[in-house]
Amino acid sequence: MSDLNATAAALLGLLHDGPATGGELVAGAEERFGAFFSVTRSQVYRELPALNEAGYVRLGKQGPRSSQQYVITAAGKKAFKAWVATDSAPDHLRSPLILRLVHARVLTAKQRQNLFDTARAVYTEQADIAKASSKAAEDPVTKAVADFDLAHAKAALKLLDTVTAN
Repeated sequence: MSDLNATAAALLGLLHDGPATGGELVAGAEERFGAFFSVTRSQVYRELPALNEAGYVRLGKQGPRSSQQYVITAAGKKAFKAWVATDSAPDHLRSPLILRLVHARVLTAKQRQNLFDTARAVYTEQADIAKASSKAAEDPVTKAVADFDLAHAKAALKLLDTVTAN
């Protein structure tokens, strides 16, 4: 059983690619899995000292403007592998769109329409990006993740269609 939370595991997974600063980890998380698992700057900077204290990362080179690199340790690699190998529990959906839709009754009709139109544009763009990522994928896992992202975007668009039809 692993004692890592998903955010810590995400950071350790990124650090498998080499040393990185907090800012580089934020950017890497957005690029690598931002479509399905968000990692905020505050989460990264809260998690890194805890990972260091647990011995899962160590401080690396000091970078420009006092940026600090972090390097995964052998213990960090072991903890990450244990986390990855642990049986998966059900995912908990955390969707700002759905939260807004649940509370959209407090908005005026014009504000609701703006919410729907903006969300539709965001998820249409996400679907287009996911389609391109799926086509460009060089391995089956990357393709499957892109296809999952596409299915998620399509589900959000269907939800918007259903809500706006009523």
